[in-house]
Amino acid sequence: MAQWVTLPRASDSRMPSPMNRAGAGGGQAPPSLIGEGEVNPAASQRAPRALVFDSGLGGLSVLAEIRRLRPDVEIVYAADDAAFPYGGLGEAALVGRVETVMARLIGEIEPDIVVIACSTASTLALPPLRAAYPRLPFVGTVPAIKPAAAASRSRLISVLATHGTVARDYTHALVREHAASCEVTLVGSPALAIIAERVMRDEAIDEAEIAREIAPCFVEHDGRRTDQIVLACTHFPLIADKLARLSPWAVGFVDPAPAIARRLDALIGGARPGKPSSRAGTAIFTSGEAPPPSLQKTLRRYGLVFAPASMIGFAPA
Repeated sequence: MAQWVTLPRASDSRMPSPMNRAGAGGGQAPPSLIGEGEVNPAASQRAPRALVFDSGLGGLSVLAEIRRLRPDVEIVYAADDAAFPYGGLGEAALVGRVETVMARLIGEIEPDIVVIACSTASTLALPPLRAAYPRLPFVGTVPAIKPAAAASRSRLISVLATHGTVARDYTHALVREHAASCEVTLVGSPALAIIAERVMRDEAIDEAEIAREIAPCFVEHDGRRTDQIVLACTHFPLIADKLARLSPWAVGFVDPAPAIARRLDALIGGARPGKPSSRAGTAIFTSGEAPPPSLQKTLRRYGLVFAPASMIGFAPA
Protein backbone atom coordinates (compact mmCIF):
# COMPACT_ATOMS: atom_id res chain seq x y z
CA MET A 1 0.00 0.00 0.00
CA ALA A 2 1.18 3.48 -0.81
CA GLN A 3 2.44 5.67 2.01
CA TRP A 4 2.34 9.44 1.95
CA VAL A 5 3.27 12.62 3.73
CA THR A 6 2.06 16.14 3.02
CA LEU A 7 4.56 18.97 3.06
CA PRO A 8 2.89 22.32 3.83
CA ARG A 9 3.74 25.53 2.00
CA ALA A 10 7.00 26.94 3.21
CA SER A 11 6.61 30.18 5.14
CA ASP A 12 10.33 30.86 5.40
CA SER A 13 12.90 31.47 2.68
CA ARG A 14 13.67 28.66 0.31
CA MET A 15 16.28 26.20 1.43
CA PRO A 16 19.19 25.46 -0.87
CA SER A 17 19.30 22.10 -2.60
CA PRO A 18 22.00 19.72 -1.35
CA MET A 19 23.15 19.64 -4.95
CA ASN A 20 23.78 22.45 -7.39
CA ARG A 21 20.88 24.91 -7.36
CA ALA A 22 20.92 25.60 -11.08
CA GLY A 23 18.51 23.69 -13.29
CA ALA A 24 16.21 20.93 -11.95
CA GLY A 25 12.62 20.26 -12.72
CA GLY A 26 10.85 19.11 -15.85
CA GLY A 27 12.90 15.93 -15.91
CA GLN A 28 16.11 17.79 -16.70
CA ALA A 29 18.66 16.99 -14.05
CA PRO A 30 20.57 19.87 -12.49
CA PRO A 31 24.23 20.21 -13.48
CA SER A 32 25.29 17.99 -10.60
CA LEU A 33 23.40 15.17 -12.29
CA ILE A 34 24.58 15.81 -15.85
CA GLY A 35 28.10 15.33 -17.11
CA GLU A 36 28.87 18.04 -19.63
CA GLY A 37 31.32 15.80 -21.45
CA GLU A 38 32.22 15.97 -25.10
CA VAL A 39 30.38 13.82 -27.59
CA ASN A 40 32.62 11.18 -29.18
CA PRO A 41 34.22 12.58 -32.35
CA ALA A 42 33.56 9.23 -34.01
CA ALA A 43 29.86 10.15 -33.95
CA SER A 44 30.51 12.53 -36.86
CA GLN A 45 31.07 9.45 -39.01
CA ARG A 46 27.81 7.74 -38.01
CA ALA A 47 24.50 8.33 -36.27
CA PRO A 48 24.93 9.31 -32.61
CA ARG A 49 24.53 6.35 -30.27
CA ALA A 50 22.63 6.69 -27.01
CA LEU A 51 22.63 4.20 -24.16
CA VAL A 52 19.35 4.40 -22.24
CA PHE A 53 19.57 2.63 -18.88
CA ASP A 54 17.04 1.72 -16.19
CA SER A 55 16.56 -0.97 -13.60
CA GLY A 56 13.68 -2.36 -15.64
CA LEU A 57 11.32 -1.21 -18.38
CA GLY A 58 10.54 2.28 -17.07
CA GLY A 59 13.11 3.86 -19.35
CA LEU A 60 10.94 2.93 -22.33
CA SER A 61 8.88 6.03 -21.54
CA VAL A 62 12.03 8.11 -21.97
CA LEU A 63 13.12 6.19 -25.05
CA ALA A 64 9.78 6.97 -26.74
CA GLU A 65 10.35 10.71 -26.32
CA ILE A 66 13.93 10.46 -27.60
CA ARG A 67 12.67 8.60 -30.66
CA ARG A 68 10.03 11.26 -31.26
CA LEU A 69 12.49 14.15 -30.98
CA ARG A 70 15.58 12.53 -32.49
CA PRO A 71 14.66 9.62 -34.79
CA ASP A 72 18.21 9.74 -36.17
CA VAL A 73 19.74 8.55 -32.89
CA GLU A 74 20.80 4.92 -32.61
CA ILE A 75 19.51 3.59 -29.27
CA VAL A 76 20.70 0.74 -27.10
CA TYR A 77 18.30 0.11 -24.23
CA ALA A 78 19.68 -1.70 -21.19
CA ALA A 79 17.43 -3.02 -18.42
CA ASP A 80 19.13 -4.19 -15.23
CA ASP A 81 16.47 -6.83 -14.67
CA ALA A 82 18.96 -8.95 -12.73
CA ALA A 83 18.75 -6.35 -9.93
CA PHE A 84 15.15 -5.11 -10.37
CA PRO A 85 13.72 -3.48 -8.35
CA TYR A 86 16.46 -1.17 -7.07
CA GLY A 87 14.40 -0.42 -3.96
CA GLY A 88 15.70 -3.64 -2.44
CA LEU A 89 19.32 -2.42 -2.51
CA GLY A 90 21.02 -0.17 0.00
CA GLU A 91 22.58 3.01 -1.34
CA ALA A 92 26.16 1.71 -1.41
CA ALA A 93 25.08 -1.55 -3.04
CA LEU A 94 23.03 0.30 -5.63
CA VAL A 95 25.90 2.60 -6.57
CA GLY A 96 28.25 -0.36 -6.84
CA ARG A 97 25.77 -2.24 -8.98
CA VAL A 98 25.25 0.65 -11.40
CA GLU A 99 29.01 1.20 -11.68
CA THR A 100 29.52 -2.49 -12.49
CA VAL A 101 26.82 -2.57 -15.14
CA MET A 102 27.92 0.74 -16.67
CA ALA A 103 31.54 -0.39 -16.94
CA ARG A 104 30.46 -3.39 -18.99
CA LEU A 105 27.90 -1.54 -21.13
CA ILE A 106 30.03 1.51 -21.89
CA GLY A 107 33.01 -0.68 -22.73
CA GLU A 108 31.06 -2.81 -25.18
CA ILE A 109 28.55 -0.33 -26.63
CA GLU A 110 30.81 2.76 -26.83
CA PRO A 111 27.89 5.22 -26.59
CA ASP A 112 28.15 8.92 -27.39
CA ILE A 113 25.76 9.76 -24.53
CA VAL A 114 24.19 7.91 -21.60
CA VAL A 115 20.70 8.49 -20.25
CA ILE A 116 20.07 7.23 -16.73
CA ALA A 117 16.28 6.87 -16.87
CA CYS A 118 15.91 6.25 -13.14
CA SER A 119 15.62 8.89 -10.42
CA THR A 120 17.26 6.73 -7.75
CA ALA A 121 20.25 5.79 -9.91
CA SER A 122 20.60 9.40 -11.06
CA THR A 123 20.79 10.97 -7.62
CA LEU A 124 23.11 8.31 -6.19
CA ALA A 125 25.27 6.94 -9.00
CA LEU A 126 25.80 9.78 -11.47
CA PRO A 127 28.49 11.63 -9.48
CA PRO A 128 30.87 8.63 -9.49
CA LEU A 129 29.98 7.84 -13.10
CA ARG A 130 30.84 11.37 -14.17
CA ALA A 131 34.15 11.09 -12.37
CA ALA A 132 34.92 7.76 -14.05
CA TYR A 133 33.92 8.91 -17.57
CA PRO A 134 34.63 12.66 -17.70
CA ARG A 135 34.39 12.90 -21.50
CA LEU A 136 31.07 11.06 -21.76
CA PRO A 137 27.86 13.12 -21.36
CA PHE A 138 25.27 11.77 -18.92
CA VAL A 139 21.65 12.86 -18.68
CA GLY A 140 19.96 12.14 -15.37
CA THR A 141 16.38 12.02 -14.16
CA VAL A 142 14.89 14.02 -11.31
CA PRO A 143 11.27 14.48 -10.18
CA ALA A 144 9.57 17.14 -12.33
CA ILE A 145 8.48 19.20 -9.33
CA LYS A 146 9.34 22.60 -10.80
CA PRO A 147 6.98 22.46 -13.82
CA ALA A 148 4.22 20.87 -11.73
CA ALA A 149 4.36 23.74 -9.26
CA ALA A 150 4.39 26.27 -12.09
CA ALA A 151 1.33 24.68 -13.71
CA SER A 152 -0.73 24.30 -10.53
CA ARG A 153 -3.65 26.65 -10.02
CA SER A 154 -4.93 25.11 -6.78
CA ARG A 155 -1.41 25.12 -5.25
CA LEU A 156 -1.96 21.49 -4.28
CA ILE A 157 0.41 19.08 -6.03
CA SER A 158 1.45 15.50 -5.37
CA VAL A 159 4.64 13.59 -6.15
CA LEU A 160 4.02 9.94 -6.98
CA ALA A 161 7.27 8.01 -6.62
CA THR A 162 8.98 4.98 -5.16
CA HIS A 163 9.54 4.84 -1.41
CA GLY A 164 13.23 5.57 -1.95
CA THR A 165 12.57 8.76 -3.92
CA VAL A 166 10.00 9.97 -1.39
CA ALA A 167 12.43 9.48 1.49
CA ARG A 168 15.47 11.02 -0.20
CA ASP A 169 16.69 14.40 1.05
CA TYR A 170 17.22 15.50 -2.55
CA THR A 171 13.49 15.21 -3.28
CA HIS A 172 12.63 17.28 -0.20
CA ALA A 173 15.15 19.90 -1.30
CA LEU A 174 13.52 20.13 -4.74
CA VAL A 175 10.17 20.71 -3.04
CA ARG A 176 11.61 23.49 -0.88
CA GLU A 177 13.35 25.11 -3.81
CA HIS A 178 10.73 24.83 -6.55
CA ALA A 179 7.35 24.35 -4.83
CA ALA A 180 7.59 26.58 -1.77
CA SER A 181 4.25 28.20 -2.65
CA CYS A 182 2.46 24.84 -2.85
CA GLU A 183 1.28 22.19 -0.45
CA VAL A 184 3.03 19.05 -1.64
CA THR A 185 1.97 15.50 -0.89
CA LEU A 186 4.71 12.90 -1.35
CA VAL A 187 3.28 9.46 -2.12
CA GLY A 188 5.52 6.40 -2.08
CA SER A 189 4.14 3.47 -4.05
CA PRO A 190 5.76 0.04 -3.71
CA ALA A 191 3.55 -1.56 -6.36
CA LEU A 192 3.12 0.71 -9.40
CA ALA A 193 6.52 0.01 -10.98
CA ILE A 194 5.89 -3.72 -10.75
CA ILE A 195 2.39 -3.25 -12.17
CA ALA A 196 3.87 -1.29 -15.09
CA GLU A 197 6.31 -4.13 -15.74
CA ARG A 198 3.40 -6.57 -15.87
CA VAL A 199 1.53 -4.36 -18.31
CA MET A 200 4.57 -4.28 -20.60
CA ARG A 201 4.62 -8.09 -20.47
CA ASP A 202 0.89 -8.23 -21.27
CA GLU A 203 0.18 -9.90 -17.94
CA ALA A 204 -3.07 -9.58 -16.03
CA ILE A 205 -3.24 -6.77 -13.46
CA ASP A 206 -5.76 -5.68 -10.85
CA GLU A 207 -6.82 -2.11 -11.65
CA ALA A 208 -8.27 -1.78 -8.17
CA GLU A 209 -4.68 -2.03 -6.91
CA ILE A 210 -3.69 0.92 -9.11
CA ALA A 211 -6.61 2.94 -7.75
CA ARG A 212 -5.52 2.20 -4.17
CA GLU A 213 -1.92 3.19 -4.90
CA ILE A 214 -2.81 6.56 -6.41
CA ALA A 215 -5.66 7.48 -4.04
CA PRO A 216 -3.41 9.38 -1.55
CA CYS A 217 -2.33 11.71 -4.38
CA PHE A 218 -5.80 13.25 -4.54
CA VAL A 219 -6.18 15.81 -1.77
CA GLU A 220 -9.10 18.15 -1.07
CA HIS A 221 -8.40 21.10 1.21
CA ASP A 222 -10.29 24.35 1.84
CA GLY A 223 -12.31 23.95 -1.32
CA ARG A 224 -9.22 23.19 -3.41
CA ARG A 225 -8.17 19.94 -5.07
CA THR A 226 -4.88 18.50 -6.23
CA ASP A 227 -4.47 19.49 -9.87
CA GLN A 228 -0.92 18.31 -10.74
CA ILE A 229 0.73 14.96 -10.05
CA VAL A 230 4.44 14.45 -10.70
CA LEU A 231 5.21 10.99 -12.10
CA ALA A 232 8.56 10.64 -10.35
CA CYS A 233 9.35 7.13 -11.55
CA THR A 234 9.86 6.51 -15.26
CA HIS A 235 7.72 3.35 -15.00
CA PHE A 236 4.60 5.35 -14.20
CA PRO A 237 4.09 7.10 -17.58
CA LEU A 238 3.90 3.62 -19.14
CA ILE A 239 0.48 3.25 -17.48
CA ALA A 240 -0.58 6.90 -17.73
CA ASP A 241 -3.79 5.94 -19.52
CA LYS A 242 -4.82 3.76 -16.59
CA LEU A 243 -3.81 6.40 -14.06
CA ALA A 244 -6.00 8.97 -15.82
CA ARG A 245 -8.98 6.63 -16.12
CA LEU A 246 -8.80 5.56 -12.47
CA SER A 247 -8.35 9.09 -11.09
CA PRO A 248 -11.25 10.45 -9.00
CA TRP A 249 -10.97 13.74 -10.90
CA ALA A 250 -8.96 15.14 -13.80
CA VAL A 251 -5.40 16.23 -13.05
CA GLY A 252 -2.26 16.99 -14.99
CA PHE A 253 0.29 14.17 -14.90
CA VAL A 254 3.80 15.62 -15.26
CA ASP A 255 6.17 13.29 -17.09
CA PRO A 256 9.92 14.10 -17.07
CA ALA A 257 10.61 12.30 -20.35
CA PRO A 258 10.11 15.20 -22.80
CA ALA A 259 12.63 17.38 -20.97
CA ILE A 260 15.11 14.49 -20.77
CA ALA A 261 14.85 14.09 -24.54
CA ARG A 262 15.39 17.82 -25.04
CA ARG A 263 18.49 17.67 -22.86
CA LEU A 264 19.90 14.81 -24.92
CA ASP A 265 19.16 16.78 -28.09
CA ALA A 266 21.04 19.79 -26.73
CA LEU A 267 24.08 17.73 -25.77
CA ILE A 268 24.51 15.74 -28.98
CA GLY A 269 23.91 18.62 -31.38
CA GLY A 270 21.62 18.96 -34.36
CA ALA A 271 20.34 16.07 -36.41
CA ARG A 272 22.35 15.18 -39.47
CA PRO A 273 20.80 15.86 -42.89
CA GLY A 274 19.07 13.03 -44.67
CA LYS A 275 16.36 10.55 -43.77
CA PRO A 276 16.00 9.36 -40.18
CA SER A 277 17.47 5.95 -39.53
CA SER A 278 15.00 3.07 -39.89
CA ARG A 279 17.31 0.73 -38.04
CA ALA A 280 15.80 -0.91 -34.99
CA GLY A 281 17.38 -0.25 -31.63
CA THR A 282 18.80 -2.95 -29.39
CA ALA A 283 17.45 -4.15 -26.05
CA ILE A 284 19.79 -5.80 -23.54
CA PHE A 285 18.78 -7.48 -20.28
CA THR A 286 21.42 -7.99 -17.60
CA SER A 287 19.89 -11.28 -16.45
CA GLY A 288 21.00 -12.77 -19.75
CA GLU A 289 17.55 -14.31 -20.16
CA ALA A 290 15.45 -13.84 -23.28
CA PRO A 291 12.24 -11.89 -22.65
CA PRO A 292 8.97 -13.78 -23.19
CA PRO A 293 7.31 -13.35 -26.58
CA SER A 294 4.76 -10.88 -25.15
CA LEU A 295 7.55 -8.57 -23.95
CA GLN A 296 9.48 -8.92 -27.18
CA LYS A 297 6.32 -7.76 -28.96
CA THR A 298 6.25 -4.69 -26.69
CA LEU A 299 9.91 -4.00 -27.38
CA ARG A 300 9.22 -4.04 -31.11
CA ARG A 301 6.49 -1.43 -30.59
CA TYR A 302 9.20 0.78 -29.10
CA GLY A 303 11.50 0.12 -32.05
CA LEU A 304 13.73 -2.36 -30.22
CA VAL A 305 14.97 -5.86 -30.96
CA PHE A 306 16.22 -8.12 -28.17
CA ALA A 307 19.93 -8.90 -28.35
CA PRO A 308 21.19 -11.91 -26.37
CA ALA A 309 23.94 -10.98 -23.92
CA SER A 310 25.74 -12.74 -21.13
CA MET A 311 24.52 -12.08 -17.61
CA ILE A 312 26.00 -9.21 -15.61
CA GLY A 313 26.06 -10.78 -12.18
CA PHE A 314 26.72 -9.38 -8.74
CA ALA A 315 30.25 -9.22 -7.42
CA PRO A 316 30.77 -11.52 -4.42
CA ALA A 317 30.40 -9.76 -1.09
